[in-house]
Amino acid sequence: MLRVQDGDEEAFGELVESFRERLIHIFSHLVGGQDAAEDLAQEVFLRIYRARESYRPTAKFSTWLFRIANNLAYNARRTLGRRKEVTISADDSGPLGPRPAEQLLADQSSLLPSRQFVTREMRDQVQEAIESLNERQRLAVLLHKFEGMSYADIGLSMDLTPQAVKSLLSRARENLKIHLKKYVAN
Repeated sequence: MLRVQDGDEEAFGELVESFRERLIHIFSHLVGGQDAAEDLAQEVFLRIYRARESYRPTAKFSTWLFRIANNLAYNARRTLGRRKEVTISADDSGPLGPRPAEQLLADQSSLLPSRQFVTREMRDQVQEAIESLNERQRLAVLLHKFEGMSYADIGLSMDLTPQAVKSLLSRARENLKIHLKKYVAN
């Protein structure tokens, strides 16, 4: 980002390349719909480019990026709520990368058909469980488990303390456990 700040256009392309798919992945779970996710990811990069001169490296770049993404997702959900639109989520992830449930349960072609069915069913249940979380819990889970962010970085991205993030993730785990209780061994 410091190179972008100095006017290096190639560095900006590298940032886009590094974070675009990750942003689309997260947005698709937060706002539903691939088109909306791609538009929001583009808006994040537009805002980053516009703010390049005022950027200050007080935290990791990814923390700043995901904070912008969180604010945009919040605004998008609020706008969708006012418009009373119905979004239809795709059953598969499409060409832009796996959904979280697919990362948890990779499909293995060597499995017997009956095991493939169970794996698909489990993947669908995990996806449904993740989507059943409230927006804040879903974002915290996505950032922690799939982006590998620390509690502190998630806190900076979501304007929460690390302890609040820990509590939020704990509640999310409990909600996931309830939703998946028939699939999770005690």
